[in-house]
Formats: sequence, C-alpha cells, structure tokens
Amino acid sequence: MVDHKSPEVEEEKVAMQDAAATGDGCVASREETLQAELVASREEVEKQKDLYLRTRAETENFRRRMQREKDELSKFANENILREVLPVMDNLQRAVDHANANDKSGSTLLDGVVMTLNQFKSVLDKCKVVVVEAKGVAFDPACHEAMGQLECDECQPNTVVEVLQEGYTLNGRLLRPALVMLSKAVTAPAADSVEEASKK
Repeated sequence: MVDHKSPEVEEEKVAMQDAAATGDGCVASREETLQAELVASREEVEKQKDLYLRTRAETENFRRRMQREKDELSKFANENILREVLPVMDNLQRAVDHANANDKSGSTLLDGVVMTLNQFKSVLDKCKVVVVEAKGVAFDPACHEAMGQLECDECQPNTVVEVLQEGYTLNGRLLRPALVMLSKAVTAPAADSVEEASKK
C-alpha cells in the first residue's frame, strides 16, 4: 500500500518548518535586543555611579570648607574689639612709664593704673593676643612699620632700636604692626667739614 500524503499535510509541514525557522530568528533578535539593553543599562549605572561619587566628594569638600570657616570665625571673632582695646592699653602703659620716670615715690594711683594694665594684659593673654617681638630684631615689614632711622654703631643696619608702639598678633594673624625706629650706619663726617674744622 502506498502512503500518499495529502497536499494539506505537506503544506502544514512546510508551514511548521517555516515557523520554526522564523522562531529561531525571533529568538536571536530578542537576544540581541536584550544584550543591547544590558550594555545600555551598565553604561547608565556607571554614569550614575560617577555622578554619585562626584556629588559625594563635593559635599565632603563643602563640609570641610564650612568647618574651616567656622574655626576661623571662632578664632578671630573678637578681632575688632581687641583693636579698639589696644590704644587704651597703650595709654595706660604711657601713664605708668611717665609716672615711673617723674615720680619715684610710688603713689596708690600709680599702683591702681599698674593693676589695671596688668588686668588688660591678662585678658589679652586669654584671647591669645601676643606682643610682636621687635626691639633688637631685624626689621620685618610683615609685622613692623618703620617710622624713621637712627644712627647706631652698636647694631646692624635695619635693626629695630626703638619701639614707639607695641604690635600684636591674634592667633598668629597680625592685629597691629609695631611702630619702630630702625638703625642705620653712622655716617662719617665729610672731608670738607673736617678741613674747615681744623682751619678754625
């Protein structure tokens, strides 16, 4: 008996083979799409990670800067009031120096002024105000202000020989420069003036 297949069965078989072939193409296409989406997702994750790290670094830098500014503010918050107090201290010191130079007996008024001056100095110490070292040191324009020069053969030129007004620093920052007189080399008398003096 010969097995004859009907044309409908053959067509069905061919359609099934075509569907299988098309299905494989669909699966391959679907895999490529998923791979592309995976790559895109990974790139997006890397971008977001980079953005997160940058934002975190900026936030940390901002926090540090704010802390530095806060510390700076607390260290120098009383700078203006201290500048106003320094002339009062200067005047008290002048009064004490004048009284010591002119009145050797030592009055109670002088004792009171000395006590007040010492209280001022202790307040300045608590506030970390330090006197600028001046007398006998080389001139430093960062903390000294030259008011003039004096001839001096005992020290190097541009050495501070006299302090007209004390300078102060607050936590290492210059509050007020010291007003100073500087040394200069003694000038030899001119030859003409020596000759004239010898003729007379």
